[in-house]
Amino acid sequence: MSSPRILRLTETDNVVVALDPVRQGAELDQGLRAARAIPRGHKIASCTISEGEPIRKLGQTIGFAGVTISPGEWVHEHNIVMQDFDRDYAFATDATPREALLPGETAATFEGFRRPGDRIGTRNYLGILTSVNCSATVAGFIATAVERSGILADYPNVDGVIAFTHGTGCGMAASGEGFDLLSRTQWGYATHANLAGILLVGLGCEVFQIPRLKAQFGVEEGEHFRSMTIQEKGGTRRSIEAGVERVKEMLPLANSARRETVPASELTLALQCGGSDGYSALTANPALGAAADMLVRQGGTAVLSETPEIFGAEHLLTRRAENETIGRRIVDLIEWWKVYAARSGGELNNNPSPGNKAGGLTTILEKSLGSVAKGGTSTLRGVYRYAERIDRKGFVFMDTPGFDPVAATGQVAGGANILCFTTGRGSAYGCKPTPSIKLATNSDLYHRMQEDMDVNCGDILDGVTIAEKGREIFQRILRVASGERSKSELLGYGSSEFVPWQLGATM
Repeated sequence: MSSPRILRLTETDNVVVALDPVRQGAELDQGLRAARAIPRGHKIASCTISEGEPIRKLGQTIGFAGVTISPGEWVHEHNIVMQDFDRDYAFATDATPREALLPGETAATFEGFRRPGDRIGTRNYLGILTSVNCSATVAGFIATAVERSGILADYPNVDGVIAFTHGTGCGMAASGEGFDLLSRTQWGYATHANLAGILLVGLGCEVFQIPRLKAQFGVEEGEHFRSMTIQEKGGTRRSIEAGVERVKEMLPLANSARRETVPASELTLALQCGGSDGYSALTANPALGAAADMLVRQGGTAVLSETPEIFGAEHLLTRRAENETIGRRIVDLIEWWKVYAARSGGELNNNPSPGNKAGGLTTILEKSLGSVAKGGTSTLRGVYRYAERIDRKGFVFMDTPGFDPVAATGQVAGGANILCFTTGRGSAYGCKPTPSIKLATNSDLYHRMQEDMDVNCGDILDGVTIAEKGREIFQRILRVASGERSKSELLGYGSSEFVPWQLGATM
């Protein structure tokens, strides 16, 4: 019987990763014997680790030994503890000049929709936004009525009609951070390049007033934007009827849109992960990072987010910052999140979920190493607030929570027109109006959930290189951006994943 495979990631690590399930007493490479059964994806001590000594994986500290750990022992939450330690932020020391194509690389293109204002879309939807939860049901009824009418068959270039509903918009302060955040999110979707037109539906008496939003962003009613309120229209039934008619009026213009060849520099790629496991930092995340680097060299934009999931690895970003000012914005975000978490009796290390831990991740420090890997190696060119319009090319960061639907909603509001989502446990997710490409970290997951997974990154463990898989992902991004349907789109995901970050008091 062959020995279970293990992998040491860097020479300075004092743990190895089990690539296969390990039985108790199994003889392993590097002279190790398993002290107990150890699940695949989990860590094994490769030497004696004294109590209080840092535990190192990928050359970085992921925690500290809570007791002395012997070689061959399973290393997990029963013997790892967290404690503060200094990080060397070394601002901008790894920054490089503007990235350019490598020798042998050629300019890439995709087939996109050209919108007013030189925006480029990868999809052609009509959207129904809601100003408040009180109008969510009516918005949903409008979208359903249009779909059931069969009229969309007459407009084959329209990808569909989506109701973007949410749980806030009233019982909130009429000014301040929470209100501004919702305004940015709504406006980001209202002007998103993947939406040919928007109908904004309100109740009428809510805090989040439609006239105020229109005045704030200089919006005028027209072919691409309509609005109405339930109270103004005379109730539920009349509002549904009026909404259906307004959508029908927008369909011919939306249907007239045609794809044309545009450079890959017009892509803004949202980088996401969910249901991470011990393979995430070994396979899918660095492969996605390689694809992100390829897009950046093409002049495109890659957007990393989920601030709580870079905690402990933020120094890897500050070193890549274009300048110290950008790097310090990352540190400031981490400090804000520490206070934010403490206000509700939590801490950033609460982040790894039970599923993450079952998959081999022990601490937020370890999870963050994999999360940051999605951002590749390019210089960090900007740091954005949640849902802020992304106006710089290259690799950038957006402040969001770690909860995937909330994080992705912010990235899409910022302008992301394509999304890649890595998962090791099997997250079920889609992201209308932005297509989501799912990347499996291991082959078992890919084959078990093949109807949900677009790309298998597990074959990296069998010899496929990170660079090769990165090229495969990049080519898939171009095809999906050009109209090929991702697995989540084929399954119908994306209508329930609009989840703005609800920040501030609910009153």
